[in-house]
Amino acid sequence: MSKLLITLNEEPYEISFDRPTPQANSLTVQVNGETVMVQIPNPNAPINDHTWMIVDERPYELLFDPDLRWVAGNNGLHPIEVRDLEAMAPRHRSGDGRLKAPIPGLIARYLVEVGEEVAAGQPIVILEAMKMENEVRSPTNGRVEAIHVAPGETVASNTLLVEIS
Repeated sequence: MSKLLITLNEEPYEISFDRPTPQANSLTVQVNGETVMVQIPNPNAPINDHTWMIVDERPYELLFDPDLRWVAGNNGLHPIEVRDLEAMAPRHRSGDGRLKAPIPGLIARYLVEVGEEVAAGQPIVILEAMKMENEVRSPTNGRVEAIHVAPGETVASNTLLVEIS
C-alpha cells in the first residue's frame, strides 16, 4: 500500500492506496480515512497528460505540473506538495545504500539488476522529469539488494527506489 501526504493550498490530506497494475484505470483511494473511487482515462500517460479524471462518479478537469508543484482546475491554479510517507523513515546511517528519488518523476528504466555489484557514483536508474532524463547514481559501493519501483511508475520526491548493501 502506498501512503502519501498531499498538501493542497496548505491543507494536508493523508492518501493511501494499493499500487495499481499498469492496465488498471480505476483506483480505490483512502483520503483522510474516507474511501473514494478514482478513474484515470490513461493511467500510463505522463502525469502532465492527465487532463481529466472521475472521482466518485464526478468528472474533474485537471492539469498537473510535471514536477507536482501545482495542479490547475476549473477554479484556478493550486500549489501542491507530495510526500511519500513510507519514504520518511530515518536513514540507518549516513551514506547507507538506500537510493531515493531526488525529484518527482517517471521511472524510465534501470541500468542495473538485483544481485549486480555497483560502484559509488555509478548510474543506477533513469528518472524522467520535465521531459528530461536524469541519471540517479549509487550513493555507495555494494550489491543491488532490491528494486522497489517498477519502470513506468511515477514517483514522488524521496521515494525509495533501490537498496544497495
